[in-house]
Amino acid sequence: MIFNSGSKYSRKDIYRLLNVPERLQGGNWDTGYNSYLDDIYIFSNVNTTGRTGHDYNNHFVGNDFVWYAKNKTHLRQPLIKRMLKPSGAIHVFVREDNNNPQFLYVGKGRPIKVFDESPVKIIWRFDETQDAGHIEDDEEHFEGASKRIFVNTYERNPLAKMKCIDHYGLSCIVCGFNFYETYGDIGRAYVHVHHLLELSLIGKEYIVDPVKDLRPVCPNCHAMLHKKKPAYTIEELKDMIIKKKSL
Repeated sequence: MIFNSGSKYSRKDIYRLLNVPERLQGGNWDTGYNSYLDDIYIFSNVNTTGRTGHDYNNHFVGNDFVWYAKNKTHLRQPLIKRMLKPSGAIHVFVREDNNNPQFLYVGKGRPIKVFDESPVKIIWRFDETQDAGHIEDDEEHFEGASKRIFVNTYERNPLAKMKCIDHYGLSCIVCGFNFYETYGDIGRAYVHVHHLLELSLIGKEYIVDPVKDLRPVCPNCHAMLHKKKPAYTIEELKDMIIKKKSL
């Protein structure tokens, strides 16, 4: 089954898409993770407690996902061992509101690091997720050793990107291009995000606001915005397009 990274699914949606028999629904599906056929499905709360009251420090570092398994888990448990040496795909879904039945599909994860502790801690990487708009280096270095700001790392955070898209939509804020409208299902939920604030204005403790600081842009416009440093503004690039069309 192919899920679209960046799209939202409820557990009922997944039951329907996978044709899960009613007798096999619920249970482990509702409490964090479950295996079905050859694949594993992880449903994780981020920045909120679970419905069972457990509060794990699940969080993103860029696009990598730091995740904790269930309480009292250990590396010898069969399902944990399967996660570390999977025979199929590991599908990861996340949400920030435990009352919302919809989960954001991050993508197919692979474990890049595991910690032998209880609960088990695994860092997942998502090589097949869509590009969230990385341009050039991951990090920006400033004069002096006190400032090293990882802005593009935050831009690749799937939850930050989701909040930006929920607010502005999936059409490029510069040219209006929409991947789904042009390509259909393969373009669903696909777009880059662009950071508006000049890096020189960012302080050491700066926290990005996905609505205030990020904008959805197509890859072409994103590349053109970064054709100079500091980057062109959205308005400047729009003006270039209008002037070109008027020639």
